[in-house]
Amino acid sequence: MAQPTLAISWASSCGGCDVALLDLQGELLQLAEQYEIVYWPCVLDQKRSDLEALGDRSIDLCLFNGAIRTSDDEAMAHLLRAKARKLVAFGSCAQEGCVPGLANLSTRKEIFEESYIHAASTLNEGLVFPVPRSPLGEAEVELPRFFESLRTLDQVVPVDAAIPGCPPEHGTIARALAQLRNDAPGTEGAVLGDGASTCCQECPRHRREKTIRRFHRIHELIPDQEECLLDQGILCMGPATRSGCGALCVKAHVPCRGCYGPPEGVSDQGAKMVSALGSLIDARDEEEAIRIAGQIDDPVGTLYRFSLAHALLQRAHP
Repeated sequence: MAQPTLAISWASSCGGCDVALLDLQGELLQLAEQYEIVYWPCVLDQKRSDLEALGDRSIDLCLFNGAIRTSDDEAMAHLLRAKARKLVAFGSCAQEGCVPGLANLSTRKEIFEESYIHAASTLNEGLVFPVPRSPLGEAEVELPRFFESLRTLDQVVPVDAAIPGCPPEHGTIARALAQLRNDAPGTEGAVLGDGASTCCQECPRHRREKTIRRFHRIHELIPDQEECLLDQGILCMGPATRSGCGALCVKAHVPCRGCYGPPEGVSDQGAKMVSALGSLIDARDEEEAIRIAGQIDDPVGTLYRFSLAHALLQRAHP
């Protein structure tokens, strides 16, 4: 029986998802025994032409990490959708947009001006900006188009499943690959390798249902190592974040940032967290509630750090 085939591709992201796969160590060797890796340009000397030469639906499984920011990302998403029987959004960028999705708070023009004019490390006296095509002697140089909005993989092509995390944790990857390899029931369209509840359910800290009168940033105090961070006024995204990571950040005395995305049945992670905070803030009137909530530094970047591109609004501009 022929070995199933695997492709791993990287769009607009930091590369951490590829590193997470390499961190499987011995299990990576098992993965190589279970699949014939036909495309993984981060690790193997393979080009896009090698991928194009493969037949449609000849790839049994594709792990696609990274968001869709450029025309090259979009083209790869369509190409791999045509080549793969199962296309999986691997990691937060592909699934939710992740930190790069916060660029949707700005227009394309604002992003370019910040990057090529205002950045402290940029010298651009001629105010030169990248353009799709530029002459170079007798030839022409072509760059990918930079889209107005960053999109998630499923906003561009149909996706069969997702594996959450920034990057996905070792156990999440192992569980998800086992589900995919065994064609476990319920994997179609599902978020794989995760838990069925919230990060709070994995957190070992004690919750005493205290109300919040003041928010603190993590550097402003030394938190109690056993008490719930939210009870101490430290904004922790655990109530609005899917379980499955093992609450690793919280166990290291750092609040959950929300990288595993919203829990099952929740479409907007930030709105879920606002709802949770609404029941915790101890205010006598609207004015005091606004004052307490105003202590949250960068509320959009905090509540939607990983999920803005996949939220209900998706961006700050039409």
